[in-house]
Amino acid sequence: QKILAAKFLNFAVFLQPENAPHLQFKKRGRTGYALFFYATTIVLCSVMEDNMQDYPDIIITTRDAARLETLLEGLPAGSFPGHKALEEELYRATVVAPEKVPPTVVTMNSTVRFAVLPSGVERRLKLVYPGKTDASDDTVSILAPVGSALLGLAEGAEILWPNPNGGTVHLVVHEVEEQPERAGHYDQ
Repeated sequence: QKILAAKFLNFAVFLQPENAPHLQFKKRGRTGYALFFYATTIVLCSVMEDNMQDYPDIIITTRDAARLETLLEGLPAGSFPGHKALEEELYRATVVAPEKVPPTVVTMNSTVRFAVLPSGVERRLKLVYPGKTDASDDTVSILAPVGSALLGLAEGAEILWPNPNGGTVHLVVHEVEEQPERAGHYDQ
């Protein structure tokens, strides 16, 4: 709600008659303009809020956010199928200090047990940075669709994530088995 309030203020300031001469305004005094824009903003914020409700809340550490932003900045746009989706996840995430992340949240280098629905197939993977995957098939890169989907989710959370082959992947987090921050390793 704080974000929506901030967007309301930005929108209202931008759409004052003197700031948008290309738009048609009906002269009703200053109060009339404010009421008109307040109603318009509520509709726009409501639409934005509805779109965002498709995704569960996520939490990312400041360290993971900084590393991932640097990683994405170094990659050409569209260099992997989920580039835009991962950027959007970072944008919408609640970012906290590593010491403050709840122990039930999937962070980078966490080992997580989750299910893929509707099949119910359960997997156990460690979420890693590119180049840190191993041949054992026990790791998943943050750049893989499943990796991007898991980042920041808490135990019990579900997400529908775009699949590069079309459609979506439905994941449910069962347990964060290992998390570096929970073990006191804040620099991994």
